[in-house]
Amino acid sequence: MRRPHSHNYFMKAVSLMPGGVNSPVRAFKAVGDDPIVVTRAKGDRLYDADGNRYIDYCMSWGPMILGHGNIKVLNAIRKAVRGGTSFGTLCPYEVRLAELIAHAYRSIELVRMVSSGTEATMSAVRVARAYTKRDRIVKFEGGYHGHSDQFLIKAGSGLATLGTPSSPGVPEAFASLTLTLPYNDPDTLQRLISERWREIAAVIVEPVAGNMGVVPPVPGFLETLRESTARHGIVLIFDEVITGLRLSLSGAQGVFRISPDMTTLGKIIGGGMPVGAYGGKKEIMDMVSPEGAVYQAGTLSGNPVAMAAGIATIKEINSGPEFYKDLEKKTSHLVSGLKDAARLTGKAITINSIGSMFTPFFTDGAVCDLASAMRSDTKLYAGFFRRMFEKGVYMPPSQFEAHFMSIAHSAHDIDRTIKYAYEALREL
Repeated sequence: MRRPHSHNYFMKAVSLMPGGVNSPVRAFKAVGDDPIVVTRAKGDRLYDADGNRYIDYCMSWGPMILGHGNIKVLNAIRKAVRGGTSFGTLCPYEVRLAELIAHAYRSIELVRMVSSGTEATMSAVRVARAYTKRDRIVKFEGGYHGHSDQFLIKAGSGLATLGTPSSPGVPEAFASLTLTLPYNDPDTLQRLISERWREIAAVIVEPVAGNMGVVPPVPGFLETLRESTARHGIVLIFDEVITGLRLSLSGAQGVFRISPDMTTLGKIIGGGMPVGAYGGKKEIMDMVSPEGAVYQAGTLSGNPVAMAAGIATIKEINSGPEFYKDLEKKTSHLVSGLKDAARLTGKAITINSIGSMFTPFFTDGAVCDLASAMRSDTKLYAGFFRRMFEKGVYMPPSQFEAHFMSIAHSAHDIDRTIKYAYEALREL
């Protein structure tokens, strides 16, 4: 594919923004190529500045579960915009979205809207510290919970790809308050909590890891986490920014039937608009200002446009009883085809999938934590990405990111993706 206009846009962007992008993984550094410059999107397709089209499996990194440009969501946005884009006051849209979230997530008795997933996780930890009167938090290696200082310790997402497990600019004093554990290791988890529970305010976890690639929890891991934190008065925070509304209407906690004390949400609840939320038990959320003393505020929190998009998205998900079954069927079809392509071409690939999330790891062993994910051949993945990209399939430009299916992906495009994957693997 020829991409001269995209290249020119990127060169201009490099002179104006760090690395030419506003989020690191968009720069395509992991694959050594110019990034895609998208001018529009519809259904399961992206269209770049040169008129090339791509079957999209990033879906804006997860929010577009209905596909791009869903007419019901666009109509809801247009209606909201006609009334104004931001009021700085309480509006009916945020009350309705809060009601829908509380109905879907039984663990959420009160919810606070914010503008990003990072805001949500950062705020949830602050509230947990105030509630428990303890300072330390526990996170898991490869888990990414936004770019707040306390989370950039052995983090996943782009940090795993670039080989920088922590970030300059994070004071050692902050880092010392974050304890890290291997994901999917219940024995180590239990030992740490039993020894240091008096210091630990919260444990935050992606119930299905999505930022070292997709890594589902092994049986017993989340159950042990819930039991241990409850026994020692530690706030358990499920970071469902990715999995919320993605795995089920009630997210991963609905699938695994485990209720955390607090939940963070984002992505799908805003229907493609900037949004985040955190919520949980009333006694914990009552700590938040103006009800309590924990301060958190945001000019655009609960703005009518994002709330309207979220409401419309949830309504569409609820409009058919088979929504998640259809979505999982599409994902299963693609994953099965990718496995066949790998087998036929003799390539060592492990594909983790759950619901409508999946990641092909270029390794022949099981991937159950960051250490096993890091055994993947990232150069081979980069070659696979570039070949798929040239054939018109857009996958994450990093080995350590989740791929996402939408309800808008057609069987025809999924079959084409499988065909192209076979060709790409054969060429490697």
